[in-house]
Amino acid sequence: MSNSARKTYLITGGSGFVGSHLTDALLARGDSVVILDNLSTGRAANLAHAGGNPRLRVVHGSVLDELMVDELVHRCDVVVHLAAAVGVKLIVEQPLRSLTTNIRGSEIVIEAAHRYRRKILITSTSEIYGKNSGGPLTESSDRILGSPAVVRWAYSTAKAVDEILANAYHKERGLPTIVVRLFNTVGPRQSPAYGMVIPRLIRQALGGVPLTVFGDGAQTRCFAHVRDVVDALLRLLDNDEAIGRTFNVGSSDEVSILELAKTIIDFTGSTAGVELVSYAEAYEEGFEDMMRRVPDTTRLRELTGWVPRLSLHDILTETIAEARADLAASQR
Repeated sequence: MSNSARKTYLITGGSGFVGSHLTDALLARGDSVVILDNLSTGRAANLAHAGGNPRLRVVHGSVLDELMVDELVHRCDVVVHLAAAVGVKLIVEQPLRSLTTNIRGSEIVIEAAHRYRRKILITSTSEIYGKNSGGPLTESSDRILGSPAVVRWAYSTAKAVDEILANAYHKERGLPTIVVRLFNTVGPRQSPAYGMVIPRLIRQALGGVPLTVFGDGAQTRCFAHVRDVVDALLRLLDNDEAIGRTFNVGSSDEVSILELAKTIIDFTGSTAGVELVSYAEAYEEGFEDMMRRVPDTTRLRELTGWVPRLSLHDILTETIAEARADLAASQR
């Protein structure tokens, strides 16, 4: 059952998109938050509104700094490990840095959690399933990966190592771990810089330039609003029965990327059309994508009662409004 006592949460990568929304939710319910972030993909602006909160402490630093991680984990009750190299674009362009951050960083954080017996929630990814385009995918679905020479699968492999490490610490050392696999989380504060499809298409539409869709656009994805995802994370953190288990978190409403681009054009009133771009041109030769990626969230729903409440319509309305405001601010 949940424990209503106020706790201090360490969130690695807490200045990022998901981390900042999780921080807001924890502060709103009376918990304290310590953030460790090197701001490589996170932004200080994501937390500017909470800057004066005495229950928030932001530490600028890396999960690769063992002494700093040790000190912060020691001072906190619960660890939420979000820090990671994210986005297909970043992973393709900087594979070595991505690999080091995602494997060594997780190792350092998990070791510290074990040292001080702290509950730790580790965020993994739908990339775990690789090219498995069957669906909906359950937590025990097979991983189907391409060649290790294809950079994209290095990310999937790094996150799998994180999961295996968490599971091993749980089984062999009794560390209270929870693993969550996030599927396409979207919403306000998501940067278009790392190839995230919705912010990128929205900014193209508002800028009056053609919306670039990779491949033939028939590939489908499911988009979950970040507030729904944070709700799922909190329910899992508050439920001791989640310990030692892995959970998919995401929406199961599928939309093709071409359909998504057309919907964004409708919502923004853009006169720009859609331009199809080959994967080789967008990323690199030999890039592999999957046609479907749909989560089965039965396990999460049965344990916590969680269902996503916000639709793609809600996501686009809110994200377009934010992008318009950002655009207006930048033109002042």
